Amino acid sequence: MTADLDPQLEQQIAAWREYVGRRQAIDGRDVDELEDHLRGQIDRLEASGLAPDEAFLVAVKRMGGLDDLSREFAREHSDRLWKQLVMAEPGSAPRSRALPLAIALAFGAAIAVKIPALFGIDFESDGDFYARNIAVLVLPFLAAYFLIRHRSSAMTVVAVAAPFAVAALVLNIYPFGTDAATLTLAAIHAVVALWIVTGIAYANGDVRSSRARMDFVRFTGEWFVYFVLIALGGAVLIGLTMGVFGAIGLDAADVVENWLLPCGIAGAVVVAGWLVEAKQSVIENIAPVLTKLFTPLFTVLLLAFFVAGLVQGSLVDPDDGLVMFGQRDMLIIFDVVLVVVLALLLYALSARDPLVEASWFDRLQLVMVVAAILVDLLVLIAMVSRIAEYGASPNKLASLGLNLILLANLAGAAWLQLRFVIGRTRFARLERWQTGFIPVYLAWSAVILVVFPPVFGYR
Repeated sequence: MTADLDPQLEQQIAAWREYVGRRQAIDGRDVDELEDHLRGQIDRLEASGLAPDEAFLVAVKRMGGLDDLSREFAREHSDRLWKQLVMAEPGSAPRSRALPLAIALAFGAAIAVKIPALFGIDFESDGDFYARNIAVLVLPFLAAYFLIRHRSSAMTVVAVAAPFAVAALVLNIYPFGTDAATLTLAAIHAVVALWIVTGIAYANGDVRSSRARMDFVRFTGEWFVYFVLIALGGAVLIGLTMGVFGAIGLDAADVVENWLLPCGIAGAVVVAGWLVEAKQSVIENIAPVLTKLFTPLFTVLLLAFFVAGLVQGSLVDPDDGLVMFGQRDMLIIFDVVLVVVLALLLYALSARDPLVEASWFDRLQLVMVVAAILVDLLVLIAMVSRIAEYGASPNKLASLGLNLILLANLAGAAWLQLRFVIGRTRFARLERWQTGFIPVYLAWSAVILVVFPPVFGYR
């Protein structure tokens, strides 16, 4: 190994070493080994006539991608892989503080959902309070996890904290009526808006970066998967708890309903976020597997629904109103389907290698998007008919606005997907189009949260 290198080159090697050291599958001994290889490559390249900075760049390139290196070391050292993921070793890099931080914030979230109980607001009897405030009680701790991990600037902290404060005020100061539709809409859209705000913390304030937005999309999909897995495990734990205590004549229902369930859900939000970050550099991204599994299924579902609509006959009966879409619940179900389809499309884009040419899967995605557009048009026809027949309401206008945004999003995505498939545009344009709509969904959620209640008399 070279004894003395150029000071600037030493700085470059130190920066490279620090970056490599963040990988969970690569510990300090592995970094030392990799550095030896890197320095050996630099020596040979300099001996061949390259300048130090040129030799460094070529040597790093020859070392291979860090994701590949991480997977190689994970396979070779699988015995210590999971230990490194969950246990901090003395003197290890700052990355080892992620788990203690996540655990502390998970406990903080669990405590936050129990603080209202000190004021007589019980989880069992005052479920509407928790349904209204769940986002402002729990999501700040996930956002704090990212802000602390990134050592974010004061400006970024304020940009994240301010929307949480506004949402908390709106949800608890607005004089909502009993069983008000605007309250339900505000609570649902507060979750959406504040989740996107959490994305600002995830991106460390880099909100203009299309790549940072797409990374947050990927995080969202994987977070959902981990949260569901934790929830399933929690359900088993609750079942066993009830069974064990029931076997000795004790009823654990009160503890489960008022402590285990709310605190577990709150803590799982943060722990799932840590799990996504912890496994990101070690285990193969699960997004491609999930998207290739569910994209064909949802494509068939949408096409079957559209064909069924055509076979059913006219969408609007001039005498009896809507035939196929007469029920509000039916419209809600298909709105959910459209949102899931868009989420699936985004998740697939986030998992794709942007340098790979279009494949059969990209063509299948195009079919899915076109089918979603056709279904969205049917739903829009039904919504306009309902508004014309029964008048406007907060629910109808919120749903109408969402479907118009979805239609614009999907239409642009279909056009760019077609151009990409035929080789007329780059994949990066697809990414920019989709990530460009994230602020639109944030703005629409904010309108429903802040503007809809007073406009509709808090009903």
